[in-house]
Amino acid sequence: MKKPEIVNTREKEAADAYLKFLQSKGAPSGMLYLRSRFLDTFILKLKGKIQTRKEFAYALEEIIASLPIDDKDRGNALSTAREFFPFWMNDIKAIAMFQEFYGFNVNEIKWEPKHTTLKALTDDLDLQKLTAAEEQSLQAYVQAITKLGADTAVVDTRSKLAKIILIRLRDAPTTNHAIYRISVDLTLQLFKTKEIKQLYLDVVREFYHFWTNDPDAEAKVFG
Repeated sequence: MKKPEIVNTREKEAADAYLKFLQSKGAPSGMLYLRSRFLDTFILKLKGKIQTRKEFAYALEEIIASLPIDDKDRGNALSTAREFFPFWMNDIKAIAMFQEFYGFNVNEIKWEPKHTTLKALTDDLDLQKLTAAEEQSLQAYVQAITKLGADTAVVDTRSKLAKIILIRLRDAPTTNHAIYRISVDLTLQLFKTKEIKQLYLDVVREFYHFWTNDPDAEAKVFG
């Protein structure tokens, strides 16, 4: 009889912690099953990897590449991986932020951002006018990353990605983590390269508190 493959304790512990977290937040059983099923495969890809976003992204790309473009498992894989990342990294600060804002009203929300392409989003990005509230969120974020010493090119790229986030959320019925997550997951699939996907997810994580106009956003994200 073939012995079952032994998963690195680090990955197993991270997966268990993540699934317990979802359970504590009231995740539906169907969602827990799908995420658990994906992690059974994903943690095998992560075994022995150096704990960096780059290695994590490479492992995820291997799995995504094996799925048909219209496979619903792609959405589950992307959502699960993005949420699982801080647990795999043992990033206590990111997990604490998750704990504060994560909720499972996502199943009650029928809203999705309008269908588009990356070309359509970026071709007229500079011409898109922001509302006063959107501009306030964007400028607060830009000021925060500028204060950290980011050079002009970095600030410009991150600013454009944050603007894409704002545009995609423009028709959202409310401002909460579930809505943000829906938009992020659908937008992430528009990007093609590992590098831009990684950068987009960095901006997603940083920009959330600025989008909600949290007065302590800078301290929570960069403090």
